[in-house]
Amino acid sequence: MYRFLLSRQWVILTLLSLVLIPTMVRLGIWQMHRYEERSARNQLVADALAAKPVPVERLTSSGHTVTSAERYRTVTAKGHFDTDDEVVVRRRVNADDEVGFHVLTPFVLDDGKVLLVNRGWIPADGPSQTAFPEIPAPTGGEVTVTGRLMPDETTEASGIKDLKGLPDRQIMLINSEREAERLGVQVLGGYLAQTAPEPKGDTPEQLGSPGDENAALNYAYALQWWLFALGVPVGYVILVRRERRDREEAAAAAAEEEKETAPTPASA
Repeated sequence: MYRFLLSRQWVILTLLSLVLIPTMVRLGIWQMHRYEERSARNQLVADALAAKPVPVERLTSSGHTVTSAERYRTVTAKGHFDTDDEVVVRRRVNADDEVGFHVLTPFVLDDGKVLLVNRGWIPADGPSQTAFPEIPAPTGGEVTVTGRLMPDETTEASGIKDLKGLPDRQIMLINSEREAERLGVQVLGGYLAQTAPEPKGDTPEQLGSPGDENAALNYAYALQWWLFALGVPVGYVILVRRERRDREEAAAAAAEEEKETAPTPASA
């Protein structure tokens, strides 16, 4: 009845089904792990944004590596901006995906240490982006700034290559250790994405709040893979039953045709 399962075609189909089922189950498990990881990161971001502001030196210090739990924490700092050592970060985009610069200004704290402050985005002056752009001045004198604490940027984490031979006062990555070497002072680890005080004339354009990673998409993919895994044996059984039915019908039709074409015995 099921001898056709031993044919080359059905042996291949059976082996393929046996491979697909565990593969799809594992893909579903991988997507579920991705869902859990993204959900955990979303929760970390939400907790950080909801936490009360604290002085920046409670969370970071010279040489400190900002952790994932400290990232996006709202911090405050009191001091003054040093625009003489201001630089711009190349190839940064705004909310409309326009390419320009981020303005990175050293902020000198009352104790003499420096906090790197990303004041926001400005457009590039031209396609070459070689000339140092005109930058609106920050608030002068002693001021208290507020913003989100961010970790140092690296090529490994960001995928941005730290190119050499850049135009004067232009950098590719915001890195406190390198800026400490350039400035010759103690620089707090990480940097501040400024949120207050707001710039005059809305420029530089301040960085937007971080968005949630789409963890629900991974959850949906996990369910999808598991449904596919369930569908393989169901589909296999349907195909086997259909093949059996087709063969039985073909055999019955052949028997009927043979019966009709068989010679009628001669009468005595």
